[in-house]
Formats: sequence, structure tokens, C-alpha cells
Amino acid sequence: MSAKNFTERLLKVIPGGAHTYSRGFDQFPANAPQILRNGQGAYTYDEQGNKFLDYGMALRAVHLGYANPDINQAAIAQINNGNNLTRASLIELEAAEILVDLIDSVDMVKFTKNGSTAVSAAIKLARAYTGREMIARCVDHPFFSYDDWFIASTPITRGIPASTIEQTKTFEYNNITSLIELIDEYPERFACVVLEPSTITHPCASKTHAGENYLHDVKRVCQKHGIVFILDEMITGFRWHLKGAQHYYNIEADLSTFGKAMANGFSVAAVGGKKDIMSLGSIEEAGSERLFLLSTTHGAEMSGLGAFVATMKYMNQHPVIEHLWSFGQQLIDLFNQLAKSFAINDYIYCSGIACSPSYTTLDSKGQPCLAMRTLFSQEMIKGGVLMPWIALSYQHGDTELALTKQALTSAFSVYKKALEQGVDSYLIGDAIKPVFRRIN
Repeated sequence: MSAKNFTERLLKVIPGGAHTYSRGFDQFPANAPQILRNGQGAYTYDEQGNKFLDYGMALRAVHLGYANPDINQAAIAQINNGNNLTRASLIELEAAEILVDLIDSVDMVKFTKNGSTAVSAAIKLARAYTGREMIARCVDHPFFSYDDWFIASTPITRGIPASTIEQTKTFEYNNITSLIELIDEYPERFACVVLEPSTITHPCASKTHAGENYLHDVKRVCQKHGIVFILDEMITGFRWHLKGAQHYYNIEADLSTFGKAMANGFSVAAVGGKKDIMSLGSIEEAGSERLFLLSTTHGAEMSGLGAFVATMKYMNQHPVIEHLWSFGQQLIDLFNQLAKSFAINDYIYCSGIACSPSYTTLDSKGQPCLAMRTLFSQEMIKGGVLMPWIALSYQHGDTELALTKQALTSAFSVYKKALEQGVDSYLIGDAIKPVFRRIN
């Protein structure tokens, strides 16, 4: 079966050919495996058994390594317990108590199956709590939800009511003035401010309060204007620190959302926060107006919550987070040293936060270039390394770093030639495309 046939079969039965647009065929070079069979540790395998060192790690959802036996056995144990019962389960209670005890700002929690649902639930809570409708979201953070309130603020507005488009506005990360000006433009209209604690840069130091940072400035602005402060920790949670990036940065949100690294690839996400907000979705206060929050048949599926509990236990017993920070810094250093040895370090380089690095690809004019990014990914695949982005796991070690070095050396050699002679001579197939584009 050819790779082309797999793509055709996928597109025939699945809109976009995958259940996340980031997995689509337009996000990978032409020589990438079109379908995968399984994963083990830091590696994935295609349908023919070809092995790839994986830096995609299931869109950052797997951070202990694929098929970790401790996590899998915990999930299997809950499957054998029935997996989904008629009332709340013991593992559901245990998981909720663990998260409440672990995250400083969380008094109550509601589980769901994906990050989009969790963040949208936080938005709904904020609107109910404030009686307002507008949302301020950080424009520098790539994705919060598939729901209309977020997609309305991207170029893809087809199918979204004009009134919804007007309800979401954007501000810039590490630029508190942009948020203040936005709130001043729409006074007493915003229900919430939503952003990630960090992505590729740390929050900058506060210009007005010594020892504090941009996140503290955002919280102060929110408190001043009666706005709910939401931190989306889908990526940063259980990666920056076991207690979340908000603990790492010494900040507490009103509401927080988690997912990705919660359960090492099992489908678990959560929204949690202060009791006075979260309890709006409760039912025990007789006579109070109800808020229909999250009500999902599979939100507390026992296998996933068993995996979450086991993941937290595993992370308490092993230096997972320390390893992510250490390996990430080694990778950044290796990447940049090799790029410098080819004299292309001004055109391709690795940066960001050590536990979650990122790389930048520029053309010969120093401009961001998707064709050059595709070329780099294409050449890494030739060396047996899938690096559409950089997501690290506990199973990335010395052997993987050595394999990465070999692939980088070969890829940089071609990248240098493409800078000098043009990318078209070396690129196989089409360049990858932005996910958020108006026209296919």
C-alpha cells in the first residue's frame, strides 16, 4: 500500500484526513510517513515497520514515552473495573482530589476529554460569573479551542455568526499596555482574559512591581476591572513544574485548564479553579439559578483517569521534569552549535524555554519561510527523525541525542545549499501550510 493511497483513503472518510488539523497531510513534507502503526518510548513506526525518532510526541500529549507500561497497566485496571459506570467512580474522586491537592489555585475540578472543551468551559464560567460576554485572548498563543469564540479571532471565520466574531478581541503577550488599552476601549465588557503562562518566552519582569512578572500585571488588571483571569496550561502543565507553570512563575489564576501531559496520551483534560467560580456549575444550592457547565458521558472515563493518577505517581517517583529541562537545553545547544559550524545559525536556530524548545527557519533574506521549514523537516526524516516541532519525553536520552546529531548534520548541509541555490532545487513536494489560513 503506497503512502499516496493512505492519504487518499484518509481524506475519503475523514474531513482533513485526521482528527486534528496539525496531523493533516499539509503539515508535513512529502516524504513523511502518511500513517503510523504504533509508538514505543521515543519512537514511532509506520505501517511497514520503519522506525522514526519522534519529536512530535502526539502533539505534546506524551511526555513519559509511548506505551509506558505503568500507565498502560493502570488504564487497563480501570477498564477491567468497568471503565464507565452509572454514577461517579472511585477513581474519579481520587483523580479530582489529587488535582485539587496538587495545583495551588484549584479548589474544584471538572474533567473532560480534550483541551478545547475545557477552555470553552472556563469561558462559560467566566461569563456566568461576571454577567459579561466579551473575551480577551492572547494573540501570540496559537490555539485555545475549536469552538467559535476562539476560531472567530483567526482568519477562518466561515460558519461563525458575525455577533460571535465581535465578542473576541486580542492582546499581545508581555505587553501589558496592549491589554490595558483593549479593556479601556471596551469598558466593563470583558468577562475574561485568557492566555498561556508562557510558550517560547518567559513572562517579562513587571515594570511597576519589583520581583513580579507580566502575569502578575495581567492579574492586577483583571482584578481592577472585575475580569476573570484564565491560564491555559494545556502545554505548560506538568511540564514546566509538576504543580504547573503558574507555580513555576509564582502566580495563581482564577481558572486554569490542563491536558496534554496529564495522562501520557490518554484522553484527559480538566478545568479547575476558585470555588466561588467553579461552584456555579454545581447543583446543591437550592433556589440558585443553574449554570449548565460540562456534562459529558465520557468526561470521567475511568481508564483515562487511572492513567492520570498513575502519571502523577510516576512523576513523583522519577525526575521527569528535571530531565525535560536538561535534555531540552542539551538539544538547544547541540542544534545551535551545529548550525554555527555550517555558518547558517542566522537562518536556522533553536530557542525557547528549555523544557519545550522551538526552532526557527528563515530564508536567505532572513524572513520566516515555510518552504525552508519543510525542507528541514524533510531532511530530518531522511535521517530517521520526525521533528515537525520539538516535544520532549522522558525517553529522549543520550542515544536519541546522538541520532539527532547525525540527522541535523545532514539536514544542515542541505539547508546551507538551499540558502545559496534556492529551496526549490531541494524540496520534494509542496511546502507545509499554516493551519489558520482562510483559503485551502
